[in-house]
Amino acid sequence: MGKQTENEKEKEAQLKQPAPAGEFKLVGYANFVRTNPWSDRFQVKRFHHVEFWCSDATNAALRFSWGLGMTLSAKSDLSTGNLTHASYLLRSGQLNFLFSAPYSPSIAVANQLSPASTAAVPTFDRSACLAFLASHGLGVRAIAIEVEDAAAAFSASVAHGARPSSPPVPLDDHAVIAEVQLYGDVVLRYVSFKSCNSSPNPNPEFLPGFEPVEESASFPLDYGLRRLDHAVGNVPELAPMVEYVKKFTGFHEFAEFTAEDVGTTESGLNSLVLASNDEMVLLPMNEPVFGTKRKSQIQTYLEHNEGQGVQHLALMSEDIFRTLREMRRRSSVGGFQFMPSPPPTYYRNLKNRAGDVLTDEQIKECEELGILVDRDDQGTLLQIFTKPVGDRPTLFIEIIQRVGCILKDDEGKAYQKGGCGGFGKGNFSELFKSIEEYEKTLEVKRITEPATA
Repeated sequence: MGKQTENEKEKEAQLKQPAPAGEFKLVGYANFVRTNPWSDRFQVKRFHHVEFWCSDATNAALRFSWGLGMTLSAKSDLSTGNLTHASYLLRSGQLNFLFSAPYSPSIAVANQLSPASTAAVPTFDRSACLAFLASHGLGVRAIAIEVEDAAAAFSASVAHGARPSSPPVPLDDHAVIAEVQLYGDVVLRYVSFKSCNSSPNPNPEFLPGFEPVEESASFPLDYGLRRLDHAVGNVPELAPMVEYVKKFTGFHEFAEFTAEDVGTTESGLNSLVLASNDEMVLLPMNEPVFGTKRKSQIQTYLEHNEGQGVQHLALMSEDIFRTLREMRRRSSVGGFQFMPSPPPTYYRNLKNRAGDVLTDEQIKECEELGILVDRDDQGTLLQIFTKPVGDRPTLFIEIIQRVGCILKDDEGKAYQKGGCGGFGKGNFSELFKSIEEYEKTLEVKRITEPATA
């Protein structure tokens, strides 16, 4: 690698500021005691959307649509009067993926408009997007959560140490967005809506400025994905980042894992999960560990991503078997490929570990599809991981289904408790092994020059 510039050294030093003494210490999975202090600094409703920055929003959206079974449901581009950026929304249930790419600023200037005046996402910045792409490639720019009041959430966050990215901006009379920096070049975006005509969301098509796209009746896409379960970030050091996010959100520690809990003899990581009051907005973060035989996968990510960022998105399926059958059918024809499956011995022991939850036929299907199964004291987790979605070994997708933990709200409506079944602690070693094998295929081949006489 080349020498670091002074700016790069300064940025790295800022990222590695130690946490104040006594404020943060991982105790490991066995010693961690889960408590919920209901300490959010603002009212959180749910994950609202994830925005990807890319150089070509059209093709990125089409690839994810085909690979994940998400319908193109709304757009903002030249055809809608947006001369600043092209943005396409994919939707499946409550899961919303937004893909945005910049237009040339000359387009707006030629129409005697300021480059940002027609943007449907007012926080979009062309220069920042191009710099983001140069450093990270295709990646997640914003994790958006719907809150009761975006302006209040922004004010509370900044008052408690959040680094502001964009102050509150009204999109119309009913919607507001604001942003604070999360980690690296990723922002936490707050979205709120004022009720209109007794509707909690006055713009069901997503956000003001977006126009609906009519769904194809001849070729509908739906593989069963329903919502974002959690969004995982990779950071150089966990302590300062956890303290930073906890302080401005009020989110509480939901789970944690150390290298002793989840690593292998080859590599490892430390991880901690932060959660909102209702534990439906989950933000895990990982850091690399050093001194192992192989470089930690987290360190590999940080190098290829040129810094911290979103490592993977866990998507909740209502039927993981159907979802995986559809996704695997398309793996070699424009869809997503998956990490190597665990060995047959893993599934021979599965009946003893989950035979009370899964039928023999489902266990067989888990083996056929490569699904991993884990459980905690509350429920069961079925999960599988794709290979990285782009050229770099960075961002990937996790498909999950949680079984159990069904509760009832005040109105008697059934819902599933957040984080039911955990985060796959029992599968980490198998996942690490598959990633290690995958990374070996990416290692640079050394070409030996022929000896001269």
